[in-house]
Amino acid sequence: MSFRGAIFDVDGVLVDSPHEQAWREGLRQLMENEWSDVLPQTSYAPEKFTPEIYQQVMSGMPRYAGAQAVLEYFGMPDPEEHAREYGDRKQVMIVELIEASQFHAYPDALRFVLKVKDAGLRIAAASSSKNANAFLERIRLDSFAEEEGLSYDFVGPGYTLLDILDANVSGRDFEQGKPHPEIFLTAAEELGVPPGECFVVEDAANGVQAAKAGNMAALGLARADDEVLLEEAGADLVVTSLDDISLDTLAEGRLERANVR
Repeated sequence: MSFRGAIFDVDGVLVDSPHEQAWREGLRQLMENEWSDVLPQTSYAPEKFTPEIYQQVMSGMPRYAGAQAVLEYFGMPDPEEHAREYGDRKQVMIVELIEASQFHAYPDALRFVLKVKDAGLRIAAASSSKNANAFLERIRLDSFAEEEGLSYDFVGPGYTLLDILDANVSGRDFEQGKPHPEIFLTAAEELGVPPGECFVVEDAANGVQAAKAGNMAALGLARADDEVLLEEAGADLVVTSLDDISLDTLAEGRLERANVR
């Protein structure tokens, strides 16, 4: 059995987005201003909101669930009550950063997406982020292909990453967030591919868990030195670059490194 569908998370997989920056700065602003009276009751300090905490505690979650999770981590009183204000503050900041083009697509991810699409697999984006589509529609694949010396029939003038997707369920309101598999099962359904013939590319532990819960292969992408975390979440293979993946074994239904047969 070969893989016939590939499902990609967006933040941290396809795009080096400013989400983490917006979450970190938004919490700092609130703690130093509106929430300064409760700051002493928490364990929060700006330097404690590390990339590792972001990955382990909130990455991949819907906005308000992620906000509540990190507030709980820092011992914020009434975290559920404060989560909406925090999530709204982060959203204002992320929109400003996106409009200022303070992000970039990962070249290895774009190369991999193009190769997978060219190999005949159907591809989907599946991100919990409401901002994912704003990224996807700003990533010019025609310019990237030209810079890389690549040529594909399915990439026309002006084409963005959004234009070549066979399905896109990013930013939708699902009843269950990751690690529940609902978002990935929906993506597989809209691709018209059985879950068992799909693999998911994820950089967050709860995304890997969601893929496995949906009976899909999980490719963990450790861009934040978190290989162990992704392995413990159940990833079938963990790499630090999508350039390392064997395209030949995808046709055989296996996730392997390019130099392993």
